[in-house]
Amino acid sequence: MAHQLALLHPGEMGVTIGSCALASGITVGWTSDERSESTVSRANDAKFTEHNTLQELLANSNVVFSVCPPAAAAELATRVVGARFKGLYIDANAVSPTTASTIADIVESSGASYVDGGIIGPPAYEAGTTRLYLSGARATEVADLFKTGPLEAIEMGKSQTSASALKICYAAWTKGSAALLLAVGALAQAENVADALHSEWAQSLPDLSARLENVAKGNAPKAWRFENEMHEIADTFETNELPSAFHRAAAVTYALLSEYKGAEPPPSLDEVLRTMLGDTDI
Repeated sequence: MAHQLALLHPGEMGVTIGSCALASGITVGWTSDERSESTVSRANDAKFTEHNTLQELLANSNVVFSVCPPAAAAELATRVVGARFKGLYIDANAVSPTTASTIADIVESSGASYVDGGIIGPPAYEAGTTRLYLSGARATEVADLFKTGPLEAIEMGKSQTSASALKICYAAWTKGSAALLLAVGALAQAENVADALHSEWAQSLPDLSARLENVAKGNAPKAWRFENEMHEIADTFETNELPSAFHRAAAVTYALLSEYKGAEPPPSLDEVLRTMLGDTDI
């Protein structure tokens, strides 16, 4: 049976996932209902098949690939189940293993099959940069959908939540440490020791000043999405009886930057630190 993949949704990451499936000979569809102009433009440029509604899209698909902000992942699965979808559902969102299990229960309640996914890396434009980890009974079948193109699909066995657990562990460091660095930068600014700190970093930790600048510009436009991801990470620490307060604080850090959602060009380091401190006169 030929696969027809419903991509939910073609954002910056999703459009490259769909393009990799398309390159492997899979028909890729999407719905333009309630999508932004930038999403419509990306999907059309990628030559995906447009459908007017989710119901119409699902009626013409036997595979769903969900890539959305983590806070919306369970609700999106519920909408798909409500449309009586009974095919193969891949959830590749940055959610905790507990949330992944909840989504699996939602999906399987309709008779559909669930595969857990975790994406590590930037949008998949170049080979060797982006990996899609997959776990679940039909993980091999999903990996076969991405044989061509720069996305590397890696199977992790039949566990229903391993891919999400790996993504959580990875992001706990990458995005968690970025939030800490932003908080340190804001603290140094508030205490009027920023110049001295950067001078010391230049001698003892020479990469940190550049990293601080990069995470400010790179993470601020995505902070609105990272906030909930930090809570998913904190929940996972709590489930395993480990301290979770650090990532709750990281969520607050990203919440302070929510006004920069999709900012183009991205804000400067100075703008980001001023926003975090709530003081435009610093």
